[in-house]
Amino acid sequence: MPDDILKLDNQICFAIYASSREITKLYRPLLLDLGLTYTQYVTMLALWEQDEVTVSALGSKLYLDSGTLTPLLKKLEHAGYVTRTRDKNDERNVLVALTEQGKSLREKALDIPEKLFCQLNATPEEGALLVEQMHMLMNKINKLSSKDPSHQ
Repeated sequence: MPDDILKLDNQICFAIYASSREITKLYRPLLLDLGLTYTQYVTMLALWEQDEVTVSALGSKLYLDSGTLTPLLKKLEHAGYVTRTRDKNDERNVLVALTEQGKSLREKALDIPEKLFCQLNATPEEGALLVEQMHMLMNKINKLSSKDPSHQ
C-alpha cells in the first residue's frame, strides 16, 4: 500500500489538473462561435455576473494575476466587448466594463453549459454535485492560504 501513495493516478492534484486541461479542450469548439478562448470566456462570465469591476477584483475572482489578465483584457477590448478606464475616485484602479456588444454576447453563450453536459453525457445534478465538491475544496484551500501567507 505505501507504494501506491505516490502513484500518479492516486494524486488529487493530477486528477484535477488533467480534468481541467481536458475540459478546456472540450470548450474550445463550443467557444468558436463566440470568438473567445476559454480564459476570455470565464472572464466574460465574471463580467456578466458583475459588470464594472476593478481589474484587481476581477483578477481575484478569476485567480489570475495582472500579467495574465491585462493582455487578455486588451484583446477583449480590441474585440469590442469591454472597456478599461481609470477610476475617477482612485486613479490607481482600472475599471472594466462591458460594452453593449459584450452584453449581447451573453445571449450567444447561454447554451454552452448545456452543450458541455451533453458532451460529457452528464446530468445537471451530476454537474451541480461536482461544482459543489470543487467549491468545498477551494474553500479549504482558501482557509489554508489565509492562515499561512506562504501558500499565496
